[in-house]
Amino acid sequence: MRQYYVYIMTNRSGTLYTGMTNDLRRRVWQHKHGTVPGFTHAYHIDRLLYYEVTTDVLSAIEREKQIKRWRRAKKVALVEQQNRDWHNLAADWFANEPPPGT
Repeated sequence: MRQYYVYIMTNRSGTLYTGMTNDLRRRVWQHKHGTVPGFTHAYHIDRLLYYEVTTDVLSAIEREKQIKRWRRAKKVALVEQQNRDWHNLAADWFANEPPPGT
């Protein structure tokens, strides 16, 4: 069964970005390496703070929209429920390996 991920990422200065994907590893790699133009590239969003998994694409889309509507304080509280110290959850995902999907 296919999985969908709603995730929150950040950069060095703490800017938050919420997204949704069906391949979290690939998407984090894209953010980390700035391969997709836009907000995450411009703000160097490269650290995974939080993610949720579901098998329902419509639920994932709705959850992403819900979180994006929240104020920053509520997003921070969500992250800190599971990742109090804001560790990069993907810190060791790409050590000495090619990009996902290659």
